[in-house]
Amino acid sequence: MPRKKPFSNKQKKKQLQVKREKKRGEPGSSHSSRNASVERGPGRDRQSDTSDSETTDIRRINHQPGARDGRYDPNRFRLHFEKESKEEVEKRKKIAMKKILKPVAEKELEMDIYQIFPEEKGLDIPRRPSWHYEMRREELLRKEEKSFLEYLDTLHSKNPPGSLSHFEHNLETWRQLWRVLEMSDVILLIVDIRHPVLQLSPAVYHYITGELKKHIILVLNKVDLCPAPLVLAWKHYLTKLFPHLHCVCFTSHPGQPYSTLLQKKRVRKKAGWNQVGGPFQIMRACQEITAGRVDLNSWEKKIQRDAVAVGTEGDRADDDGSESVLMEHHTDVAMEMNSPTQELYKDGVLTLGCIGFPNVGKSSVLNSLVGRKVVSVSRTPGHTKYFQTYYLTPTVKLCDCPGLVFPSQVDKQLQILAGIYPVSQLQEPYSSVGYLCERTDFLSVLKLKHPDHCPETPREGATQDWTAWDVCEAWADKRGYKTAMAARNDVYRAANSLLRLAIDGRLCLCLRPPGYSQSKDEWESHPGLSEIIALQGRKDDEDRGDREDDDGESSSELEEDNDRDADDDEDAYGDDEDDTVKACKKGLTLNMFSVLRQNECE
Repeated sequence: MPRKKPFSNKQKKKQLQVKREKKRGEPGSSHSSRNASVERGPGRDRQSDTSDSETTDIRRINHQPGARDGRYDPNRFRLHFEKESKEEVEKRKKIAMKKILKPVAEKELEMDIYQIFPEEKGLDIPRRPSWHYEMRREELLRKEEKSFLEYLDTLHSKNPPGSLSHFEHNLETWRQLWRVLEMSDVILLIVDIRHPVLQLSPAVYHYITGELKKHIILVLNKVDLCPAPLVLAWKHYLTKLFPHLHCVCFTSHPGQPYSTLLQKKRVRKKAGWNQVGGPFQIMRACQEITAGRVDLNSWEKKIQRDAVAVGTEGDRADDDGSESVLMEHHTDVAMEMNSPTQELYKDGVLTLGCIGFPNVGKSSVLNSLVGRKVVSVSRTPGHTKYFQTYYLTPTVKLCDCPGLVFPSQVDKQLQILAGIYPVSQLQEPYSSVGYLCERTDFLSVLKLKHPDHCPETPREGATQDWTAWDVCEAWADKRGYKTAMAARNDVYRAANSLLRLAIDGRLCLCLRPPGYSQSKDEWESHPGLSEIIALQGRKDDEDRGDREDDDGESSSELEEDNDRDADDDEDAYGDDEDDTVKACKKGLTLNMFSVLRQNECE
């Protein structure tokens, strides 16, 4: 009888993972994209799956389990970014382990929009090819596919390999953008105030205002995470750069900072979504754009009712049937046959289209405008999976579009800190941590102890040289992140945890407009500053003092937050953990031989 080959725990874990993927109907990492298309089901009306079969050097990110009812494919609009070679990833990892972190001057944080989108590099967006109503659906899809491939060839011919940042290679998501731009009367381009120049492509602005002849409202979201003078400086810079832009500030959490560094999420007060800051400014901008061609009185009355409802218990919209929201799902055929020359404000209805990068808060803005939760939100990029419309009032309709990354030449590490990439799927997070630490005061916020710390010199950690790897190792040691087998510091998990803190705004990295360092005193005394502070819902001096107090956490607070942060990590790992790991978290004792279905006597 031949001797049995050894079977390690790692092999068994991989076997169980593949088994779970097959049970859920997922293609898995070992299957080709062609097999993945077959597993979706032969009876499903599929679009031309060009995005899954164009090239082999595209990495498909944030795969979700298939829908049981078969109504839509949840992976149809998942992020498709260009793959990075293993050599490039290993090179960045070695640099992160050796490069000494040095603080970056404040002037280095100033960034011009044309540094990211150089005009001479042809960083345009793909256009939808012309069509007519006699054209068959299959012919239209083939024409769009051909046009998109030509766009990619032209883009890569003008930019050498490695110069372009991550951008969307999924044709299905670009199709959604085309449909939303054609169906909408006014476009809401939502950006994160911490780095708006990353997410405002001049090509998109010129396409909407020039070719489509439509108005665009730039929504500077998450203004509560940024100092008021900086918000005001960005608003003036972008308005001056793009004269046809209507610029509006917005926040879904006014006056609700994180009480501790590791708090899982900010707790809303009784008024919930009705307490947001910015819907009134968006409504005023729409009134200015429509110039009386659409009756927006119902929208204004709704905002006033929501403001009055702040003092009541709970969300009135959840209980009042008159405030129910009509939701529409658009079929593929209906969206494909939209004419780009349709009349504006058809049937007296204003259609607002929400577009923007992943993780800028599009769904949160939509919920805030409605006054209740109608769209699920997540910090994972690519959470919105399909196109939907919501009637805010009988004369105002909102369209939600999946997040889309435009081509640019920004540093990829800054893109990751902007939240376009799911943190749990990063191949090498350490260089991004180093980029963050060089631009923030991480030692005073995290209160880390250097891995080579000597007990005889208690203040040595602040003066020692740090690398990105040292920061991750120190954070893993402080948080108790250990590897399962050897019980070493789990540096990868610690790096992911730090990046989540940055994306959520706990370790806040804010870019500056050009010339901000020289004119900082002028912005701090600007007469329009009070309006921004009121929108943020806090007093600047008091909040700064509160945050300084919150940074000095006691050990009991850290232990309580440890449980909350563990929940975050469990959500990030998802189904990748097997029953053994979950049981260890619960403190159960398992017989490893019975788990592996092996006889321990053999």
